[in-house]
Amino acid sequence: MFRHSIIVLAFIALLAAAEKSPAQSQTQSAPAGAAQSKNDYGKAESWLCRPGRKDACAVDLTTTVVAANGKLTEEKWAANPKAPIDCFYVYPTVSLDATPNSDMNAGPEERSVVQHQFARFGSQCRVFAPLYRQVTLTALRAGIAGRPMAVDRALGYNDVVDAWKYYLEHDNQGRGVVLIGHSQGSGVLTQLIRNEIDGKPAQERIVSAMLLGTNIPVPKGRDVGGAFQHMPLCHAANQTGCVITYVTFRATAPPPANSRFGRVAGEDRVAACVNPAALGGGSGELRAYLSARRASASSSAEPPPWVTPAQPINTPFVSAPGLLTAECVSNEKGSYLAVTTHGNPKDPRADDIAGDVVVGGQVQADWGLHLIDVQIAMGNLVEIVGQQAKAYLAKQKKK
Repeated sequence: MFRHSIIVLAFIALLAAAEKSPAQSQTQSAPAGAAQSKNDYGKAESWLCRPGRKDACAVDLTTTVVAANGKLTEEKWAANPKAPIDCFYVYPTVSLDATPNSDMNAGPEERSVVQHQFARFGSQCRVFAPLYRQVTLTALRAGIAGRPMAVDRALGYNDVVDAWKYYLEHDNQGRGVVLIGHSQGSGVLTQLIRNEIDGKPAQERIVSAMLLGTNIPVPKGRDVGGAFQHMPLCHAANQTGCVITYVTFRATAPPPANSRFGRVAGEDRVAACVNPAALGGGSGELRAYLSARRASASSSAEPPPWVTPAQPINTPFVSAPGLLTAECVSNEKGSYLAVTTHGNPKDPRADDIAGDVVVGGQVQADWGLHLIDVQIAMGNLVEIVGQQAKAYLAKQKKK
């Protein structure tokens, strides 16, 4: 199995103690009590990423490109200090703090997920990533083990609202902004959009919202009117003020009956799916940026290398052009981004990727490829942000 950083190990630790019920239903809300103190987002330490700093976003993103014929080439990356728009990111459930809600001290897990899910957007936008007191993996693990902890679900959301308002007042200066989140982070951003942005003046600043690894409801046959009343799903790279959302499953392993992703409540609604590899619909090539290092979570056996015979890969990321395609599928199984691998046993490149959650040697099919929802389409998402930025700026000039 690929080592997708500490976030993968954390999710596996969570699932190793899991029962079948979703984690979200097995935590308890904290009783009403004394109000929690607010964070000061004017302090540098309240942010994982801000422009012009040596912080969690100032990391090595060099990539080894593995061609089908086995040739390895190195792809450099650089941030754009003159990026014309901003990106505001809320990270997924990664905190390993022992408390039900995390503290405001950035650990290796928060820094690692930024490297894998967010820093690469710095080629297109100024990067902002606030710390927030999220529900921890510790609380989720306790809940699904039948020992729920009292979590304060409003705490993390209110932190992000405060960070957003600070950003708008002190940093935005009329610039367009892309909202980016995954899993718990997407849930927080969904609530933020509903309460603070959708149909309000702040919506004018939104280039797009990338709400990944979460279930966004939309009425069947429509692209607006479910979670949001004024922000539709994206259908083209020059469309702005729209939403990109999906959950990923292998085409050969669709959501099972107990899946927590790809379904929403209500017979007249479906979970929205926007294919970042083909915004207009149909199938398209995914440009994944995956962790270059591999490790086995369930055994000590060495997994196969990226190429045969094995060659050393010294970069933190790997890209394999032509290996993956994806298409949005909606059927009795759910609505999801179906990922197909196109490995060729006759060539020296690896024929598949990892990304499944594996516990005790068994793939946890209900999670799909949740661990790599963002990384599996990172190249596509970054390119879309660049194209949307141009469209947004062009529209601003006409006003």
